[in-house]
Amino acid sequence: MKHFKSLNELHRTNGFTLPENPLISLVKCGGQCSTADIAFSTDFYMIGFKKLQSGIFSYGKTKYDHQNGSMSYVKPGQVVSFQDLRFEENGFLIFFHEDFLIGHSLYQEIKKYSFFDYDVNEALHLSPSEEKIIWELYDKIQTEYLNNQDEYSREIMIGHISSILKYSQRYYKRQFINRKELTGKIVSKFNQLLTSYAESGSLRENGFPSVKHMAEQLNISAHYLSDLLKQESGKTALELIHIFLISEAKNLLKGTGNNITETAYTLGFDNLPYFSRLFKKETGISPKQFQNQIWN
Repeated sequence: MKHFKSLNELHRTNGFTLPENPLISLVKCGGQCSTADIAFSTDFYMIGFKKLQSGIFSYGKTKYDHQNGSMSYVKPGQVVSFQDLRFEENGFLIFFHEDFLIGHSLYQEIKKYSFFDYDVNEALHLSPSEEKIIWELYDKIQTEYLNNQDEYSREIMIGHISSILKYSQRYYKRQFINRKELTGKIVSKFNQLLTSYAESGSLRENGFPSVKHMAEQLNISAHYLSDLLKQESGKTALELIHIFLISEAKNLLKGTGNNITETAYTLGFDNLPYFSRLFKKETGISPKQFQNQIWN
């Protein structure tokens, strides 16, 4: 697998026009993008918009094939593959190095955009009006990129990139709502999985499930799952796992006569102080105080 440290090398290998700036580049594809048929990773962030007629674009282990009007987001180090891409309409790729953001608030803020950790099948699907806004922002970046960059160009381009990311966050929230209407509440499915996991004895045998494990059962990425759950319930996947565990703990302490250590072990905790801290965080009282309330 090839790893690109420079934009020049990335562009040469994929047949793109050489970049105007060593830390940021724009690639606009109309009809066909001439790309190398290889898997690669880079030191750059990538934002892409495409309407594929044929060919395959993939990152991680998932293929993106024949989907229209979608955006995807790749972070440094993630594996990407382009194979004979043909577009129904124009598409674009924006590559930029983390160093391009140094000194700007986006340097830290970009790490908060969890869609850079989504799988390719969780790409952002845009409505025509949303496409128009994203293209307007791309065109503004391109104007600065091509017009004799000066001391203001970097700040202006980063500002427009930041706007693309903010709009993307907004549009994903709309997509989460649409997804909920199409597939039913993910919270219910999530809680059903937790119940099945507990009833199977997996808590005692394997410990409580990770967010990654729960996401795999639902065939979505861990970050996408947490964002979906946050949209529906106001709680992340980890928070819902904790709520479930403490609810089970209360039932065990109340109904089985288990002591605190036995209860923690049954629920998959191998660290009693951690169990006690989590119990108090969720209930406001310690496990011992909860038991005393039952017995008094």
